[in-house]
Amino acid sequence: MTAAIGAGIAVLTGIGAGLGIGIATSKATEAIARQPEAEGKISKALLLGCALAEATAIYGFVISLLILFL
Repeated sequence: MTAAIGAGIAVLTGIGAGLGIGIATSKATEAIARQPEAEGKISKALLLGCALAEATAIYGFVISLLILFL
């Protein structure tokens, strides 16, 4: 029972990652709209940030699986 609760809490990291990626994407879109010539630099920074945020969500998912099955 407590393992399931712990796994559920670990999976909640996906919420933070989703919110972070959404906010970063909206800000990048605004920045590109204001300075179209900087699109390349903005896109590179956005992709790096999204990858790091997504990695956090994946780590939370892996931890929840470890809690449940080990």
